[in-house]
Amino acid sequence: MWDDETRYAVIRGKDARYDGQFFTAVRTTGIYCRPSCPARTPARANVSFYPSAAAAQRAGYRSCRRCFPDDAPGSPRWKVGEDVASRAVRLIDDGVVEREGVAGLARRLGYTERHVSRVLVDELGASPQALAIAHRLHHARTLLETTALPVADVAFAAGFGSVRQFNDAARAAWALTPSEVRRRAGGPATAGPTTLELRLRHRAPAAVDRALAFVGVRAVEGVETWNGATYGRTMRLPHGPGTVALEAVEGHVRARLALADVRDLGAAVARCRRLLDLDADPAAVDEALAASSLLAPLVAAVPGLRVPGAVDPFEMVVRAIVGQQVSVAGARRTLGTMVERFGGVLSVPAERTEGDSGVLSVPTGPGRVFPSPEALADVDPASGLVPQARWRAISAAARAMIDGSLDLSPGADRAEARRALLAIPGIGPWTAEYVALRALGDPDGFPSGDLVLQKAAGLDGRALAEQAEAWRPWRAYAAMHLWTAATEGRIS
Repeated sequence: MWDDETRYAVIRGKDARYDGQFFTAVRTTGIYCRPSCPARTPARANVSFYPSAAAAQRAGYRSCRRCFPDDAPGSPRWKVGEDVASRAVRLIDDGVVEREGVAGLARRLGYTERHVSRVLVDELGASPQALAIAHRLHHARTLLETTALPVADVAFAAGFGSVRQFNDAARAAWALTPSEVRRRAGGPATAGPTTLELRLRHRAPAAVDRALAFVGVRAVEGVETWNGATYGRTMRLPHGPGTVALEAVEGHVRARLALADVRDLGAAVARCRRLLDLDADPAAVDEALAASSLLAPLVAAVPGLRVPGAVDPFEMVVRAIVGQQVSVAGARRTLGTMVERFGGVLSVPAERTEGDSGVLSVPTGPGRVFPSPEALADVDPASGLVPQARWRAISAAARAMIDGSLDLSPGADRAEARRALLAIPGIGPWTAEYVALRALGDPDGFPSGDLVLQKAAGLDGRALAEQAEAWRPWRAYAAMHLWTAATEGRIS
């Protein structure tokens, strides 16, 4: 709820914490920038502000070639919110408009196309189609700069209906043709169409190494790998499988993607960002939680802690059910056997790099994808691995995902998702909250019944739930601080 004078003060300070939260357009140059752009600060009279890159493009501005504003981290507003606009943005980032059109977006949200368009224009200054075009352009530029794909293939892979449409959109947004973007990028492009190395930006501070360690120590054999620095895994994407290797470096996360179909670039990037919570606003979270005497020393010890998410919501449901009242090591063994029995074989080879080449690679090469809902919908409860009641819960959740009665997509209604989870026999409050925290990316998810949280806080479940009311809407981050401190032995 800032005013323009406050925004202008932010751009004068070139504060990168606000990149992606708003955009600055300069009337005299026709360029729009992120708040931290290193260029000279324009005069206040020449500046306008926009809530999204798409809105600035719609107003006729092109992106700055120094700060690349369309590559800024996503606004945390759309991660936190549960309103129609927030849910729509999360779905657009996942590529729903490219796959299903604006009609599909509206259908998933449960509103008319007209209503969704009106809400997005009011909130973000751009229609669903304009936001989707900005999304396509961002990923098209990634393909132009990192692969040797022909421009026509880039256009269709990014979601454009024709090369002409792509060229027109590129000129309007960048004042460059796609071929000029490729020439300016310089550097070698990958020889094949499926492998890309990207930089995933985030705001500082960012304890992404803790998020990688959290998912790494829970790595399931066959699907995930972890060597203490690089986390690798397989993904089931809309047009085929893929693999990713992720490593935290200074200022960003390095990602190496191998995709069966380059049309899945946008979805793969969105899922990696959700997995590591890269669009969070660490300044707001840390400031709020530091007001708690219990959490203040934990926040000071690990500023910018992120809440690990999930690349596959159904996988997280299965993990949560299997992990009920068992150790992390025990859950990993069970899940590994489940993957071996029911998981699909990966059809995209996991690339390896010999020697110190500087190329990020999957540490040992996962070879399977996690079982799909269809694979687990009708498993015999007497098949072993887990108690029969848990098998029945897993199969019921799988059937609910298939028939749509359980929606855990990026645009899901989180309250409705909790109700649907709790309606499944064998899923209680702990499981539902853990799934909300990780699969739905709910920043306020909080499994107060978790014994590790209770021990770390020195409170029973009821007292912890009452204490946590003061931590809203960031209870998920409070949970991560308590879990992390307990794991690292910083609290007994």
